[in-house]
Amino acid sequence: MGLKTLTATVVATLLLTAAPAVASPAFVLRDGVSEPVFSYEKAIRETAWVETGQDLDRDGRTDRVAADIIRPAEPAARGQRVPVIMDVSPYYEKVGRGNERQPKTYLPDGTPSQFPLFYDNYFVPRGYAVVLVDVGGTNRSSGCFDDVASGNGVVNWLSGRVQAFRTPFGPERVRAEWANGSVGAIGKSQDGATAIGMAASGIEGLKTIVPIAGVSSYYEVHNSHGAYFGWAGGPGFYNERAGKLCRPFEEDNARRAGTDGNFNDYWRELDYVAKTGKVRASVFASMGFHDLNVNPIQFGPWWEALNAHGVPRKAWLHQAAHVDPFDLDRSRFVRTLHRWFDRWLLGVRNGVETEPAIRIEHTPDRWTDERRWPPVSRSRTLWPTVSGGLGNRPSSGSAAVTDDPARGASQWVENPSEPSPDRVVFAGEPVRADTRVAGTATVTVTARSDKPAARIGAVLVDYGPATARNTKFPALGTKNLTTRSCWGAGTAADSGCFLDTVADLTTVDERIVATGWADLGHHRSLWRGEPLVPGKAYTMTFRLSSLDHVVPAGHRLALVLGGTDGDMFDPALPALGARVTFELGGTSLSVPVAGRI
Repeated sequence: MGLKTLTATVVATLLLTAAPAVASPAFVLRDGVSEPVFSYEKAIRETAWVETGQDLDRDGRTDRVAADIIRPAEPAARGQRVPVIMDVSPYYEKVGRGNERQPKTYLPDGTPSQFPLFYDNYFVPRGYAVVLVDVGGTNRSSGCFDDVASGNGVVNWLSGRVQAFRTPFGPERVRAEWANGSVGAIGKSQDGATAIGMAASGIEGLKTIVPIAGVSSYYEVHNSHGAYFGWAGGPGFYNERAGKLCRPFEEDNARRAGTDGNFNDYWRELDYVAKTGKVRASVFASMGFHDLNVNPIQFGPWWEALNAHGVPRKAWLHQAAHVDPFDLDRSRFVRTLHRWFDRWLLGVRNGVETEPAIRIEHTPDRWTDERRWPPVSRSRTLWPTVSGGLGNRPSSGSAAVTDDPARGASQWVENPSEPSPDRVVFAGEPVRADTRVAGTATVTVTARSDKPAARIGAVLVDYGPATARNTKFPALGTKNLTTRSCWGAGTAADSGCFLDTVADLTTVDERIVATGWADLGHHRSLWRGEPLVPGKAYTMTFRLSSLDHVVPAGHRLALVLGGTDGDMFDPALPALGARVTFELGGTSLSVPVAGRI
């Protein structure tokens, strides 16, 4: 046993002997990280149904969410308390988690047997509990879909502030006397959004979050600058009971959200960027700049808000789509995640928070460490010209498009030299050296519509041959191999072994690097749109999705303008059919340029 190992063991033992009720973690350190010294096979597996304080399904009983727990038995036998890694998800039953869509599974008596993903296999032997929570109304939970309330309810139970029970509706209470009150929330997609929302609530006991492709503002999921994409209805993952009882709840949500594209009080409640000042937890985030499921605009403004409020933070950024970094650089990510949880949940002073905050992939499998994001950059403004170029000063003339919701941005960018009535292409001169654009670009349009309503789509494109990750829908930029690698201990029911992955590469002649959409009727206010006066010019500025892209020497950066983007908008929405004329002197692109790389 080395000196570091002995020191950590002695300190933990003395603390626990002196004051057994103190929230002190049980762990063993070696070379600065917690060691897998506890039995995974003998770990305690159980379920607690935790009260949320709500009755969203209106059945007259307080809603209870199911929290499936796996925790090391040895610390429990000694009366030692452990921290919790928690993933709150609606996906455990009907979709599953990870590349292999693992569901939760149970023994005949209801005891959890498979915990999806590697968190349990890897971290339980190192002295952590892993708690997988079914969002209200999904899998084995009652209630309706309130993800943040579901997660916060369990955090409150782990800290002794609310009740939990041994069965879904029974009276037998269960206490979390094994938990030390420190929680880290992790998860991808909806699960990541939940973690962000929990942190934005400022709940006590949530020490860190690890959102992977998480949503920070739900308005942008369903709308963009007044342009309404469509309402997907309820979450679609309800169990049979909730599917019936939660219809009024979902109908009320849809009514409050509206279909007019207006930002309103409903969306303000779900704007976690605006609530960043309440965040107490540290943040380790991940985002792909070619994610078509969760737009990167969910990352950029939120990350800058975290920076403004001094939140301890780290991020992995990449050029794939809706992908977990576990499937991009598995060994490095697991090692980093391990040190991150050790730092914020075990209190190990390992310095992870002082290391470069950003690990970023610029080209496939080429990763670099950087101190900040976005990098220091200057905003460069480019103006479209009547000849189809992008210049350094305003131009005269106009260009028009006819709205065609049957075509989308993926088609607009094809064959840029050929005329097309539904889009116009403005391409700059070939860049002389590799040029990095990183941050959040904006587009300003001055436009006239021949109808009382008009949608506008804007696309930033890199034209030039390249080898890139294949992210053309439904591809994600990675592909599974037939081999497996194991990440932690396992049992016959939960092996901890997963299919290996590699980059899925393709050759391209153009690459969409940012997109944005707007409703011209919201040129004055996001809170209220207005009918357009046909033929009258309106000026509007709106954001494109956050980006980080290197334009290789010889490539051309282009702005493509169109109407309704058929790749984004629900085809059931009424077609506007507007002819939109852009006044080029009042239309421009502002792009953050970080220089050569």
